[in-house]
Amino acid sequence: MKRLLVLPLGLLLITAFSCKQAKKEADEATEEVEKTVEKVVEEVTVESLKFAMEPKSDSDVKGEVTFTEEDGMVTMVATFSGLTPGEHAIHIHEKADCSSPDGTSTGGHWNPTFQPHGKWGAEEGYHKGDIGNFEADADGNGSIEFSTDQWCIGCDDETKNIVGKAVIVHQGVDDFTSQPSGAAGARISCTGIIQ
Repeated sequence: MKRLLVLPLGLLLITAFSCKQAKKEADEATEEVEKTVEKVVEEVTVESLKFAMEPKSDSDVKGEVTFTEEDGMVTMVATFSGLTPGEHAIHIHEKADCSSPDGTSTGGHWNPTFQPHGKWGAEEGYHKGDIGNFEADADGNGSIEFSTDQWCIGCDDETKNIVGKAVIVHQGVDDFTSQPSGAAGARISCTGIIQ
């Protein structure tokens, strides 16, 4: 009779041990999955900054600009109203200071690599702030989208970091050759990029 009791007790112990082992393995697998998810979330961070553009030089040009950084690319999306129909230049300038009525408090184009002014990507050189031109329609509305891996939002690389700079819209067109600014005319809208 004692032998019959030992057998069920042994089976019960083996089952209990197996359940504990399975639970331990399941907990370890869950912990590993949680670590992997945390790592993926860290790697896929998206940084975004949004600012209102304010009129300068007695213009009525208002707008909004958003910078988003994802996977090493920064995308700028900007929309404007109150423009004269036609093309207008847009640049990043060196200081996030829109305090002057004509926008000149922002300084010159952002040019951390000391290149000549030019069209973005030009072999002869270009400023990191030389975005280019965009079109305003007959109602004075315009927009531009621009993406690059040569900018970052708040990184340690001063040749890429756009924080502390300003976005300026000009009355005229950037001719991509006149030094140092492309002869784009008055600064008619401004926002500082401050994080």
